[in-house]
Amino acid sequence: SALLFVLQSPLSHDLILNLTQDGIKLLFDAFNQRLKVIEVYDLTKVKLKYCGVHFNSQAIAPTIEQIDQSFGATHPGVYNSAEQLFHLNFRGLSFSFQLDSWTEAPKYEPNFAHGLASLQIPHGATVKRMYIYSGNSLQDTKAPVMPLSCFLGNVYAESVDVLRDGTGPSGLRLRLLAAGCGPGLLADAKMRVFERSVYFGDSCQDVLSMLGSPHKVFYKSEDKMKIHSPSPHKQVPSKCNDYFFNYFTLGVVSCDSLEKCFISVVVDHAPGHTFVSTWSCNHAWQQGN
Repeated sequence: SALLFVLQSPLSHDLILNLTQDGIKLLFDAFNQRLKVIEVYDLTKVKLKYCGVHFNSQAIAPTIEQIDQSFGATHPGVYNSAEQLFHLNFRGLSFSFQLDSWTEAPKYEPNFAHGLASLQIPHGATVKRMYIYSGNSLQDTKAPVMPLSCFLGNVYAESVDVLRDGTGPSGLRLRLLAAGCGPGLLADAKMRVFERSVYFGDSCQDVLSMLGSPHKVFYKSEDKMKIHSPSPHKQVPSKCNDYFFNYFTLGVVSCDSLEKCFISVVVDHAPGHTFVSTWSCNHAWQQGN
């Protein structure tokens, strides 16, 4: 397998996890890094079923007739002359057929018949690629929201905005997601959306009140930044250590001293980054004057 992304601008294109042994590509949204599209580009390496019946296996070729029989196309496909591909689209599912060996492009006569019968295409054309996605259109699809079954009692950050005042950054505003609490089954639960803000200078009690208990607390054993001070050898050793509140599902780390919060770190998880113990944080930083 291989991870494909644009090194110079990793947020400009989807992240692609290429499973070469399975003939599958997993496309992830570059911002929230959630699965967006499943592309099957080598159907000889997989077996596929719909409603319990195979439409692709060693014994069954995924021909256009087989796809029509299994899924029941109710509207004609779309021919892309530039790609020489014929696309047959369903809700959340799209099939592409290679047409480069055909002498002419398929013709659609809307007043002649319905469905695939109105396309003048050779019999036996097989699927070149299959796409699975959310929504009505592959071009307009977006990564779906995380299912409530995946929350498992955790709170996640949909977005984090950096707050500023006249002197610069002053804190963070977090838009949080959680599974709604209440009686009944998980299927009856609804997603709760709420906002919390933390500011530089807040006490650890303020941070705990706003964000809840951290997943883990890390205590600094030494201050490695002392070497950058004018006279590090003259500094009196501190009797207390700074510590970090790690909120893994928020993508946020809060650094506190004995008295107040003085650093907040947001983690964006650029592809290839080695720090992967927290979720990616969808943060927004407004440029000041």
